[in-house]
Amino acid sequence: MSRLPLSLALYGLATRLAAPIAPGLLRRRLARGKEDPARLGERLGVAAAPRPDGLLVWLHGASVGEALSLLPLIEAIRGARPDVAILVTSGTVTSATMMAQRLPVGAIHQYIPIDTEAATAAFLDHWRPTLGVFVESELWPNLLLGAQARGVRMALLSARLSFKSFRSWSRLRDAARRIFGVFDLVLAQNDYSASFLKSLGANVAGFGDLKFGAAPLPCDEAVLTARRAELAGRPLLLAASTHPGEEEVVIEAFRAVRNAEPRPLLVIVPRHPVRGSAIADLVAASGLTVAREQAGEAIGDADVLVADRLGELGLWFRLARLAIMGGSLLQGVGGHNPLEPARLGTPFVFGPHVDNWKSVYDDLMEAEATSCSGDAEEIAASMREALDRDIEMARASHEATLYVEAGDAAARAIPARVLALLP
Repeated sequence: MSRLPLSLALYGLATRLAAPIAPGLLRRRLARGKEDPARLGERLGVAAAPRPDGLLVWLHGASVGEALSLLPLIEAIRGARPDVAILVTSGTVTSATMMAQRLPVGAIHQYIPIDTEAATAAFLDHWRPTLGVFVESELWPNLLLGAQARGVRMALLSARLSFKSFRSWSRLRDAARRIFGVFDLVLAQNDYSASFLKSLGANVAGFGDLKFGAAPLPCDEAVLTARRAELAGRPLLLAASTHPGEEEVVIEAFRAVRNAEPRPLLVIVPRHPVRGSAIADLVAASGLTVAREQAGEAIGDADVLVADRLGELGLWFRLARLAIMGGSLLQGVGGHNPLEPARLGTPFVFGPHVDNWKSVYDDLMEAEATSCSGDAEEIAASMREALDRDIEMARASHEATLYVEAGDAAARAIPARVLALLP
């Protein structure tokens, strides 16, 4: 192994000096609700479960979005190699809770150890991974270099690098080459990330984003046919997966277009259907007429339908002239998956708060496949365009579909490329 660049040597020294105070820092995070009191030892490399026999694939996603993106890959690995054990690490309490609910039986979740030499060594020596898979851009030097020193094959998937991060790494090019050189396989999210990564010494072998590759949202064809007949030609405007505070914005926007011809219907699909009755009350208070699915009410002549049944978003995306993506109009949620409407050819707009899916929304904006409508006035303008300008909507929908088809094709090839790294 070649000598470490000075910056990495200094980093190693700093983390060794900081190791004695690490438990205290973790307790401070615990007091702020950022650590799990029952599993604090995992952050220091103390395993909470025995290592299974045989080969072990270790997958790391920093937070909820990254960890969830690993689930299809985990299923593919288990399907192709049932002899391989699965270990998933993440760094947040929320992601650990989500993984407890979503990981398949037999897969193990642990918190990622803090990046001291002692904690990472304890983690690696216990779990002895055969292959390590990292997602996006959370790179811990002691952990990565320790894995490389133990002969662990490594992959970096959905790799992304912002210009700001690239500029920071560029000041430490020797360290960057050493860290990115750890990976046997690097698949970038997009062109600019690939360019930045290559410049820093990564062996970028193509493109692949784990957020892609899902099947289209399902839909009962008989129900689709019945709903289309019930609409009787009325254009449908959809507020998809809304959260508290967003319905008021969408209702205000819709009031500006409600008298268009042919008369439109607004369908509100709340993220949590239990809110259906409260949303119906909001609509009625605004002076609009409302029907509610859970109450068994037909659309009839209503201005708004509250679609508060689970599992029907695929139906409404297929019927919509335009979708307004919920979770994006107000802070605190981070946006919902824009690939779902794009995969079904549904034109859509979104609000300014999409941190969970920022790179995908940015790509779609660059392709002129969608636009940001941040308040009721802008949403109303988007609704008018959807009602009046079919050609423009079709073009945006086409661009979104091309984008998602390319991403899905690349994502479907990822499992085979990862499996090729296993003995």
